[in-house]
Amino acid sequence: MDGIHDMGGTHGWGTVAIDPDEPVFAEDWHARTFALGLASMGASGTNLDAFRHALERLHPIDYLSDGYYGRWLRAAELLLVDSGVLAPGAVEARARRLAGEDVTEPADTEVNKPSYQRGGPGSLRQIDDEPAFAAGQRVRARELYKSGHTRMPAYVRGRTGTVEARRPAAVLPDSTAHFTGEDAQHVYTVRFESTELWGPDAEPSTLLIDLFESYLEESQ
Repeated sequence: MDGIHDMGGTHGWGTVAIDPDEPVFAEDWHARTFALGLASMGASGTNLDAFRHALERLHPIDYLSDGYYGRWLRAAELLLVDSGVLAPGAVEARARRLAGEDVTEPADTEVNKPSYQRGGPGSLRQIDDEPAFAAGQRVRARELYKSGHTRMPAYVRGRTGTVEARRPAAVLPDSTAHFTGEDAQHVYTVRFESTELWGPDAEPSTLLIDLFESYLEESQ
């Protein structure tokens, strides 16, 4: 899914300011929002991949203007509305009522939580398929463009790298975010040169990215 959330490797955003004394939560509502985000997954019957997909579906203006935990709030609301736990507009109406406005809150809707079969706890799985790639092998990230969720960064599409290591197999987020099954696959750490990703003028460095097997193909 291409969207404002996939900002990695893009230019023009300026230097990242790092506060060495940054607290875990800068404000009290950040901590409450973190807890609410986790609770929304349980209440809506979804999962972490669906939560990430909810973040991706936010309007670009909201995504940029709301800040990190503001996005979490909107994503949590979106999951709860999708599953029928909340009616559309319920949060806004309740906030306006608490502010003293005379508004009618929308009626409850039918709860429609997703139903999907999990193959076990967590995301790691044991699979019988032989790995398609080995350490030291040259691979190319596929040019995948899809409307749904994916964990492959846009800036590696079509780029060639080298398999650094094979990691434990895991469920494919592209599937679990949409509750279409787990599709567990081998995962590989792939090493990319900065010049391969951003051109010959890039500062020399290497980048290690974990990629699912279906994201990769042999380099020709």
